[in-house]
Amino acid sequence: QVQLVESGGGLVQPGGSLRLSCAASGSIFGINLMGWYRQAPGAQRELVATVLSGGSTNYADSVKGRFTISRDNAKNTVYLQMNSLKPEDTAVYYCNLVSIRMVTYWGQGTQVTVSS
Repeated sequence: QVQLVESGGGLVQPGGSLRLSCAASGSIFGINLMGWYRQAPGAQRELVATVLSGGSTNYADSVKGRFTISRDNAKNTVYLQMNSLKPEDTAVYYCNLVSIRMVTYWGQGTQVTVSS
């Protein structure tokens, strides 16, 4: 079993920054991809950013230039640095892991609220 523990969410003013962390533990036999998704009230869950084991990254157009995803393979941890936050970034952010066996795991979610 794999556990994903997220941290770093909270309330921030527009234009502010937050850094999310997600640490994976458990029976991890190899990680293919780690990433972040988000879900706003009444909306579907959407991709924010992903990073492959080799370091290649992918971002949603809405966050390009503002968010940066990074990964510490030794710690099985993925980070999401979020800058220039906007009210429309308000959502529950979920950590995602896809193993080399193509099994998908999700974290419990962390709330990010951007409001003045």
